[in-house]
Amino acid sequence: MAQRHALIKRLSAVETLGCTSVICTDKTGMLTQNEMTAKNLWVAHRSLTVTGVGYAPEGTINEYDQPVPPAVPGDLKFLLTGAGLCNNARLLPPDAKSPQWKIIGDPTEAALKVVALKAGTDPEAELLKTPRVRELPFDSRRKLMSTIHQSGSERIVYLKGAPKEVLALCTLFFSGEQSQPMDDNLRAEIMSINDEYARTGLRVLAVATRVLPESVATYTSDLVERDLAFLGLIAMMDPPRTEVAEAIGKCHRASIRVIMITGDYGLTAESIARRIGIVTQDHPRIITGSDLDQMAEVDLQETFRGEVIFARASPEHKLRVVSTLQSMGHVVAVTGDGVNDAPALKKADIGVAMGIAGTDVAKEAADMVLTDDNFASIVNAVEEGRAVYANIKKFTTYIFTSNTPEAVPFILFAFSGARIPLALNIMQILSIDLGTDLVPALALGAERPEPGVMDKPPRNLDEHVITPSLLARAYLWLGPIQSIAAISAFFFTYWTSGYWGQFLDLPATGTLYLSATTMALAAVVTTQIGNVLAQRTERRSIFEIGFFSNRFIWVGIATELVVISVIVYVPVFQQIFGTATFPPEYWLFLLAWAPVLLVAEELRKGILRWKERRTTRTMHVGDSA
Repeated sequence: MAQRHALIKRLSAVETLGCTSVICTDKTGMLTQNEMTAKNLWVAHRSLTVTGVGYAPEGTINEYDQPVPPAVPGDLKFLLTGAGLCNNARLLPPDAKSPQWKIIGDPTEAALKVVALKAGTDPEAELLKTPRVRELPFDSRRKLMSTIHQSGSERIVYLKGAPKEVLALCTLFFSGEQSQPMDDNLRAEIMSINDEYARTGLRVLAVATRVLPESVATYTSDLVERDLAFLGLIAMMDPPRTEVAEAIGKCHRASIRVIMITGDYGLTAESIARRIGIVTQDHPRIITGSDLDQMAEVDLQETFRGEVIFARASPEHKLRVVSTLQSMGHVVAVTGDGVNDAPALKKADIGVAMGIAGTDVAKEAADMVLTDDNFASIVNAVEEGRAVYANIKKFTTYIFTSNTPEAVPFILFAFSGARIPLALNIMQILSIDLGTDLVPALALGAERPEPGVMDKPPRNLDEHVITPSLLARAYLWLGPIQSIAAISAFFFTYWTSGYWGQFLDLPATGTLYLSATTMALAAVVTTQIGNVLAQRTERRSIFEIGFFSNRFIWVGIATELVVISVIVYVPVFQQIFGTATFPPEYWLFLLAWAPVLLVAEELRKGILRWKERRTTRTMHVGDSA
């Protein structure tokens, strides 16, 4: 039962994605994750560059384009030692099964160990010399983590985290092999360097250290994370996935807004958002978590009128943003991978967790799980959700169309005072609804997304599948044409048997009558061939998508022709459905009706496309004026 409920939940989420109007993301699925690389170091007023890409410890640390000698003691070694020890990732060298370096743990922490190895510092060897005593894990409130190590008789604290938060805990600045008091000028210099890195899209971490006094016996953040010595900055690059910019462009064309809500520094978030196309304006608004705490609800709603990025956001801030967007009538999808994302994932209309990097808590809170951790897959799911909804409408229209020729014979019979015989009997109607229509309708459900489906705004979540336009199309346009075909086939049988021009008082029993009803039944089936082809698209011509792009349609057409042939020619089924054979040449008359509904729909769609192009040209002329 639980598995069945989960499956229904997932399928519902895919369909709901079709009406998503806002996607809130923390860069989740947008960056490569497998190429996180340290690119710059800043230590003791010196800016260093790092060569090499990925997790292979191949590259050098350069200063003024000259390699820094490996394992240099002093400030650089202290910086990289601290980054390597305050770390839970593991590097796995190539082996017989994999020729590539791999990691276990967080990609950011792995990148720190890689840059340490490039500088000749081995974090694993350092850990043996200074074993870990305790860890104070990262949390979104502190925006940092720290570890405590035993070095001889001393306990040393290493800490890494967001530069601004780390700086606030530092009273000393490490330079060379000595420390000096931290002052406002040093803080301003460090934040200036941090901003330079962030503007280029680099993710910046600060590292600090402290020798723990003997008086500290309890390892709490208030006692441990204070009076620190600042060691330096490490700036890392995680390039966006190549397909993400295209996916963001699809979202914009589909009137789906993508909003970045991240714990990163604001300038870093802006740089990444600009690089992948989330923001395009020169000065998007960047709202930090502290700004959000002081912002009234009406002011928050007003910010969504322009481009906005939420930085340094906590789980509570993400939850508030999602709730506000929902109160404004948006259908909100949220992406996430961590425990801190769970409340927003649960609150969202569609929560999307990462299958590779995501935690079990995030996956349980979400409605969908991405197996490839790729944001582009979310956009593909939106497209698929729209296709699912469109396909439901397609086979609903297809089925409703045949209701009209099923009802018309009874209307004619009643209004003529029974002088016009019934062109279809009950069993024949059932053979259409439960027999010939079944497989083609299912084939429409497998139709691929129509070209241009992502160029429309999201539908309203409250919109019903059965709309007035759908009913009008089925009952007032296609249905009457199909009714004319069925009634014409019915009378055609009489007229070719000597009752030319006669509509009333025709034989209502006997072989001739059974043949006439069979012809009416066969006419409904053959016109449904053109109808199923016509329903494959909503606006586009079938010549654009190709007649054979959905092979299941032709399986459905073949199936309904087989079923009608069995009903017409097999004696047992003739007795069940009240049918009789008719001359083989009558099939020419029936097949002549087959393309009529397709032609009628092609004309209607052509007129709609012409009107849309005309409206677009008029708007362009107005904009130019």
